[in-house]
Amino acid sequence: MSLSSTRRAVYAAVAALALAATGSVTANAAAAADTPGPAGVGVPAGEQAAGLREVMFVGNNWDGTADVIEARGDFAKIGRVDVIPDKEERLKEIYLNPLKLAFFLGIRQGPGEGHDQFVDDMYSTPDGSAMVVSRPSFADVVSIDLATGRINWRFPVSGYRSDHMAVSPDGTRVAVSASTSNTVHVLDIRTGEQTGSFKTGDKPHENVFTDGGKYLWNMSIGEVNTALDAPWLDWTKGDRRITVVDTRTYQQVKVIDMRERLDAFGRKDLSDSVRPVALTPDESKLYFQVSFFNGFVEYDVASDTVTRVKTLPKNPATSEDRTTWVNDSRHHGMSMSPQGDKLCVAGTMDDYATVVDRATLQESTPVPASKPYWATVSGDGKSCVISESGSDSVTAIDFATGKKVASVSVGDHPQRVRIAQVPAGWTGPATR
Repeated sequence: MSLSSTRRAVYAAVAALALAATGSVTANAAAAADTPGPAGVGVPAGEQAAGLREVMFVGNNWDGTADVIEARGDFAKIGRVDVIPDKEERLKEIYLNPLKLAFFLGIRQGPGEGHDQFVDDMYSTPDGSAMVVSRPSFADVVSIDLATGRINWRFPVSGYRSDHMAVSPDGTRVAVSASTSNTVHVLDIRTGEQTGSFKTGDKPHENVFTDGGKYLWNMSIGEVNTALDAPWLDWTKGDRRITVVDTRTYQQVKVIDMRERLDAFGRKDLSDSVRPVALTPDESKLYFQVSFFNGFVEYDVASDTVTRVKTLPKNPATSEDRTTWVNDSRHHGMSMSPQGDKLCVAGTMDDYATVVDRATLQESTPVPASKPYWATVSGDGKSCVISESGSDSVTAIDFATGKKVASVSVGDHPQRVRIAQVPAGWTGPATR
């Protein structure tokens, strides 16, 4: 068994132990109600608030830091935030709890690839005074004061691991996936108080607020940390679906089973584990990546059907052993130009990124990149910004030309990159 397979097996065993201890989650029945399609994702739209500066947060997962860089131009580094100032306190409580310790070590050997996962996702508060961060290995969300570097509040998620987040269009609520309890928590971004929660499929991952914040979509990806990656073992991956809730009540209004839609399109060979997504400005189309696939899927929201599938080039140097692909994701990271005419795709295990014309699905010449793990859009909308987790850098690719325009070094294993706001003149916390 390979080292990657061994790590996955350890994580699967830990997950099984916790499941037995905490009880299984019963899947919700699909609701028949129709819901509006996805809207944009990110910080609230509108002009820059007075006294604030637009930046990008870069989460250095294995470092436990977040670099703050320019949101356009040369993307130069501005400052750095320690997102685990309470590390010793957290480790003490973990090591005193056998079940927490089992999960902590399982996360290290599974999704962490032998490293602790200290930062997954980040957003700024509307006033730019704080950074809100999900910390997988500590199973929590914290608010870090950007002036002092101290923790404003901490929210322990249910279960033993926190994951992707999303901020509401008005910037006041943040949703976080609690991946081992199949739950999404929605918090007041200023106070950390829970405003709602709902159950999902297995291993909730990506979250998207839609229709001006009226709905919240969650994509559950199933079990991605086992070595059971052969196509005929796909049934072992669990309940993978999109759960849509009303954000006034957090009651489920619709479930989308992509297995049925992919089968109807004639692609029974593709996984139905929906990974990163990109959404058209008019909310009519959803583009998403799935486990094990070098490419993406186009889904029409109104007709509730898969309409196109795009296969992207393989890197001849990439192993075809699916157990070597990080967390089942051959490609992981998508963004869309503000005009909705171009897609940017991170070909994670194939070591490149490319810009795709949305009308023709023709890709540009691939830009070499070392294990790109995420893709977002620059502040001026001109570039796709990817995190290169293999080279500890962030790279910008011009949407118009598909060519690399800038690159900057960051911390260890950058993953999520988000547009954010900080006070004008900010260069880092006064205390560390």
